[in-house]
Amino acid sequence: MIVLSHVLTALDLLDRPDASGDLVAEHLRTLGDNACSITVETVAGELGSTDFICVTVPGSRGKTAGGDAPTLGVVGRLGGIGARPELIGYVSDGDGATAAIAAAAKLLAMHARGDVLPGDVVISTHICPDAPTRPHDPVPFMDSPVDITAMNEHEVTPEMDAVLSIDTTKGNRLINHRGIAISPTVRAGYILPASADLIGVLETVSGEPAVVFPLSTQDITPYGNGLYHLNSILQPAVATAAPVVGVAITTVTPVAGCATGASHEVDIALAARFAVEVAKGFTAGAVSFHDEAQAALLESLYGPATHLQTTGQVPAHA
Repeated sequence: MIVLSHVLTALDLLDRPDASGDLVAEHLRTLGDNACSITVETVAGELGSTDFICVTVPGSRGKTAGGDAPTLGVVGRLGGIGARPELIGYVSDGDGATAAIAAAAKLLAMHARGDVLPGDVVISTHICPDAPTRPHDPVPFMDSPVDITAMNEHEVTPEMDAVLSIDTTKGNRLINHRGIAISPTVRAGYILPASADLIGVLETVSGEPAVVFPLSTQDITPYGNGLYHLNSILQPAVATAAPVVGVAITTVTPVAGCATGASHEVDIALAARFAVEVAKGFTAGAVSFHDEAQAALLESLYGPATHLQTTGQVPAHA
C-alpha cells in the first residue's frame, strides 16, 4: 500500500469515539512480522487518560540485532485526536498521530516484504479521543489528559539517536504555507542550523522548495515555565541529548487544533513519507541532522545550554 492509503486507514481508525491504542495496534500487527514490536500502555492524568503506542521496526544492522546502525525516533506529537463531548469528530491536532501511525504502517509492511532498513526505527504517539481544549492565541489549542513530562517519558526513548517530531502546527501566523515545514535542528538546548540533508529530503518528497519555520529560544524550553510556545512540536528536545527536528503540518491561515473537518490527507501523507525517507537515509548513515563538528565547536566556545532543557530558575522576589 502507498502511504496515502495508510493515512486513510489510520484516519478511519481514529475518527471514532471508541478509538484506542489497542484498536490501532491490532491493525498494525496485521502489517508487520514477528520481528517487529508493538506495545500499548494506558496512562492516566489529571484530565483523563490516553493510550501510548510504540512501534519498533528492527533494522538489519540495528541495535536490536546487536549492530551499530543508528536508530531514528519518530514521535507523533499532539494533545488529542478528539475533544469529545465538547466537539464531535476527529480534530486537526490529531494529524501528528495519524502521520506517525501511517509511517509505522508503511515501515512495518516494508519489513514484512523484505525491505529492511539498516537501523531500527522507533515510532511513538498517543491516542485520546476525548482530550480537553485550552485557550491560546491566535486560536484555541488542544490540551492533553497527561502532562508533557509523561508524554516525553513514553514517547522519547534512550535508543533514539535522532528524533523527528511530527505535529499539527496550524495555530499561528508564522508559517503561511500549506503542506509541511521543518524546524532547524535542536540539540541539548541549542538551536542549530537547519539540516541541508533534511532540506534535500523534503524537497524530494514534496517537489517544492523546502520551508523551514522559525524557532525562538522559548519554543525549545519545557512547557509549564510560563513562557509562550509556538506549540509542543519541540518538546521532545527537552527530554533527550539527541538532535530533534520538528515536522510541522501547516496551513496558510491559522486553524484551531480543536477544529474538526480541518485535516488534509495529502499533507499528512507528505509528513509520513518524509519520515519514511528520512528513516532510510539516517539509518544508513546518508542523512545527518546536524554537523557534529560545528555543534562541538559551538559548545566549546559558549558552554553547554542544557539549562534550557529544564524549567529554569524561579525569579527571586524583591
